[in-house]
Amino acid sequence: MPKAKRIVTRYARMGPREVFDIRRNGDFLEKVKAELEKPGVYVLYKDEEPHYIGKTGGSLGGRIHDHTKSTDKLYNFWNHFSAFEIVTEGDRDVIEAVLIASMPTANSANPKFAPIGLPKEVTDVLSKRRQIDVDQPRLTTKA
Repeated sequence: MPKAKRIVTRYARMGPREVFDIRRNGDFLEKVKAELEKPGVYVLYKDEEPHYIGKTGGSLGGRIHDHTKSTDKLYNFWNHFSAFEIVTEGDRDVIEAVLIASMPTANSANPKFAPIGLPKEVTDVLSKRRQIDVDQPRLTTKA
């Protein structure tokens, strides 16, 4: 059996934004960026909620660092990041699209594949159930 291709080679999970802000002997930021030198896909979080998903063909560390600059539109919206080294461009596109489709984020991008819809019979039943729930009287108590 042939060995499966490894898509993600390394990852960093829920790293704090501060690693891009700390300065020590002038080269701390460069050491952090050097650890994230490969291309890949990244997720920016506000606390533990994914806010933005992006990809880069350059350095992950450099791209995430770009989002720490006050001129970046995402500057105020994230405090943690995850990064996934993915060298092959086509794999980066697919992983980014899957993550965008699977997580509620502020991304304006749409996945590059079609969504799977529920059959009309199912959506009709669900609509009727929701309507029944809305029409049912609720118990209320007065103090």
